[in-house]
Amino acid sequence: MAFCLAYVAFLLCLPVDIGILAGLLLGFLTGLSVDIFYDTLGMHAFACVFIMYIRSYWLNMITPQGGYDVGTLPTINLNGWQWMLGYIFPIVLLHHLVLFYIEASSFNLFWFTLSKVILSTIFTTGVIFIGQYLFYRSRRS
Repeated sequence: MAFCLAYVAFLLCLPVDIGILAGLLLGFLTGLSVDIFYDTLGMHAFACVFIMYIRSYWLNMITPQGGYDVGTLPTINLNGWQWMLGYIFPIVLLHHLVLFYIEASSFNLFWFTLSKVILSTIFTTGVIFIGQYLFYRSRRS
């Protein structure tokens, strides 16, 4: 019932100052490569382009007035787990909503699809957090 779509972590962990066009292109290429292997005719590409479009606006909304330094990566070590949860969870939720409702292609199974979206969002967010703790070491040492 829950799917882990960990490729979303690649898009969410890009530098915060990446341009909108570069982000859209990377989102399209990432989604297209997943579509090629899953034979899903652009569903993943659309969802990835959508979240990369939303990502820049979302970062501006949750950013303090000072902004970010050039080349800053959104990591737990730099921003804290509360900020990371507020950054990752809504974007992953939007990605999964778009992807699973396009896949369902109707609202006949609305509650089943919604439960799949929620469980997959929790699962994917958890895996992204585990990956953050494993691959981004603390700079305090």
